[in-house]
Amino acid sequence: MQGHFGALAVAWQASAGQLRQAGLNAQTARHIAESRKKIDPDAEMERVQRAGVRALTWHDDDYPPRLKEIYDKPPVLYVKGDLQPQDERSVAVVGTRRPTAYGREAARQLTTDLASVGVTIVSGLARGIDGVVHRAALESGARTIAALGSGVDVIYPREHGSLAAQIAQNGAVVSEHPIGARPDAQNFPRRNRIISGMTLGTLVIEAPEGSGALLTARHALEQNREVFAVPGSILSPASRGGNGLIRDSGAKLVAEVGDILEELNLSAVERQIELAAFFPEDEAQAAVLGFVTFDPIHIDEITRNSALAASTVSSALTMMELRGMVRQVGAMNYVRLREAPAEYKTV
Repeated sequence: MQGHFGALAVAWQASAGQLRQAGLNAQTARHIAESRKKIDPDAEMERVQRAGVRALTWHDDDYPPRLKEIYDKPPVLYVKGDLQPQDERSVAVVGTRRPTAYGREAARQLTTDLASVGVTIVSGLARGIDGVVHRAALESGARTIAALGSGVDVIYPREHGSLAAQIAQNGAVVSEHPIGARPDAQNFPRRNRIISGMTLGTLVIEAPEGSGALLTARHALEQNREVFAVPGSILSPASRGGNGLIRDSGAKLVAEVGDILEELNLSAVERQIELAAFFPEDEAQAAVLGFVTFDPIHIDEITRNSALAASTVSSALTMMELRGMVRQVGAMNYVRLREAPAEYKTV
């Protein structure tokens, strides 16, 4: 339309008849002519600026280049924070709102490893996996972007308000909805196309059948982007969607971050994970680590199994947690974070 009228300001003032001459059908032209009576562009821009938000169109250099490539790209993208050229190297990480301990640790570990090689993490700020990956990215000092189904000033869920503020300081919160727009159920499925559209590929971690994460994966496939999935137990409802993606849609099975980097041609990027984090420092740590797996185990059970003093076990776990070998997942239960790469394992 701008090409027909020469400038947006002229198009805004055009009559219904002139809009029809520009190629719009009669119903759309009438709807635009009626709707703009209720809109004051100058007042709207003032609201956006007061909120510390930028409104980007397809014609702005800062509009995400990959998002421009999808067929139903948002005409306007509201941004709180900033988008940077390095965000071109980004991966969407999504999953269920009710993850298992396995799902949480897989999300945390893979996000941390992606962050370590400078990959920007994109997700949807929802409860569950989304919240885990945004926090893991922030803890790693990496950039992260949250796409919302509401205005960027209306955070949903409300308990993620502080998280959204941190994301805006270390990346961006984005939405196609204007300032003040309330969250609406119909907004979230369309929001998912933005998550996949901004990125090189989408990683699904625990998604039951019917999950919104599967919709994000379908958008990625339609956008000719890569799709990855972490396999899970055949007995867990939370893993049925991800397992189905691997079986039916050709999603690449992900067991470690290298599976993603290789597929996206990012494997040449220097990994910054310290090798020291893979190996115990002493016999006590080695003994304790032998009883810690990827399933949560209580410190009392580790003490009984290892036959070590409780103080020795506690000290060993504390040191290994500081080195990124294990993590406490609540109520003094611990999980292992990663295995040593095969080329570094001793025989």
